[in-house]
Amino acid sequence: MTTLLSAPTPATTPTGASARLGYLRAAGVYLAVRVVGVVVLALFASSTGQPLLDRLTAWDGQWYLAIADDGYSGITHGLVDAAGNFAPNTPLAFFPLYPFLMHALATGTGLDSTTAGLLISAIAGIVAALGVYRLGKRAGEERTGLLLVALWAGAPLSITLSMVYTEALFTAFVAWALVGLVEKRWALAALCCVAAGLTRPTAVVLVGVVVFAGVVAFVRAPRPAPLVAAAAAPVGLVGYWLWVANRTGSLFGWFDLEWHGWNTRFDAGAETFGFVGRQLVQGRSVMEVGNVFVVFLAIIAAVLLLLRLRERPSWWPLILFGVGMVVLVAGTAGIPFAKARFLLPGFVLLLPLAQGLTGRRRSTAIAATAGVVLVGCWFSAYALTGWRYAI
Repeated sequence: MTTLLSAPTPATTPTGASARLGYLRAAGVYLAVRVVGVVVLALFASSTGQPLLDRLTAWDGQWYLAIADDGYSGITHGLVDAAGNFAPNTPLAFFPLYPFLMHALATGTGLDSTTAGLLISAIAGIVAALGVYRLGKRAGEERTGLLLVALWAGAPLSITLSMVYTEALFTAFVAWALVGLVEKRWALAALCCVAAGLTRPTAVVLVGVVVFAGVVAFVRAPRPAPLVAAAAAPVGLVGYWLWVANRTGSLFGWFDLEWHGWNTRFDAGAETFGFVGRQLVQGRSVMEVGNVFVVFLAIIAAVLLLLRLRERPSWWPLILFGVGMVVLVAGTAGIPFAKARFLLPGFVLLLPLAQGLTGRRRSTAIAATAGVVLVGCWFSAYALTGWRYAI
């Protein structure tokens, strides 16, 4: 039986022109949704007297801009962690690839760091959308891929894809690493995994998937490519952790910064479940209650993916990544009202919804997707204008 992620047969392989047209549609869908998201934010920002650019560079964006301009050692004041403190090693909590790219682009073109950061996010978002589309198409048809792009681009807190944040860049690496896995392009999977590990700590899930997939492939058919990919996958993430360990003088230096500065640690979900319980009983904030429902929906999506594993065994790298993201996000303490953002790179969780809509009438699928996108854009705009804490 042919699985949904198996390669197309020669008779059904699309021509180069039709494949390019599909990618253009995916990029167009992504850009259209993101324009709507930014316009909604602009309207909210205008109504509350907040400059749009200020909102697009808020919170973590200020850290990335400072690192891009001054390096890890050049920041001396003006920024604090979640505990309200600043120390020379505090900036090391933020991974280096995104601010490095911002600095390189600004230096090479004469752009300011803000423009460089927004441009990188825009380009990375398009690249991510193409990878999301490719995976969605393999899991169904072209409409599935386009629906998956739209649902992901308009998900709650998807505004961070258009901000000086790492979500767009990280998701681009994730999407194409997963493409590399399902298509057995081990070099692509390894390189994207290394880059993801230099972008966000949540790359630990992707690293685990690539390592496991490489080892499984090697055991089934011994050859060097998957084993080399498995060995290379952790280099970016572990390399940065070791660099921070050397800078701080502690093997767990990065984890100490996260714990003391942002109260972030893996606690197997103790804080998350306590937070969920409190919000369901006495929730008073749209932001907090909204994140509770996002976590619930992510858990349901993970279960739906698992239920399809027996029917579609070739999905397992995608399923493992999606479930791993839910476990990591739900099991990590710290900033509970930003769970929706942390789940954003787990776009594979939207596959069951995209597939379900694929089987509906075109008008129904468009209306349902538009509704999801509008709710996500509203939630994103509220998070940056009506919510006073970091997202």
